[in-house]
Amino acid sequence: MFNAGAYAQPPPATAYLCAACGEETELKPKEPVRCKTCGHRVLYKKRTSRMVQFEAR
Repeated sequence: MFNAGAYAQPPPATAYLCAACGEETELKPKEPVRCKTCGHRVLYKKRTSRMVQFEAR
């Protein structure tokens, strides 16, 4: 029997931008939300580079 949990990869770190210093910070899922440079707690998630399009009626 195949156990998918044994081969699962950990989720990748996500890139965020600090609201205070503008530095890019990568956070893993269980890390506290805090800039690694200045310690500020307001971070903005970076926009995706792929095309996102919605259909409105």
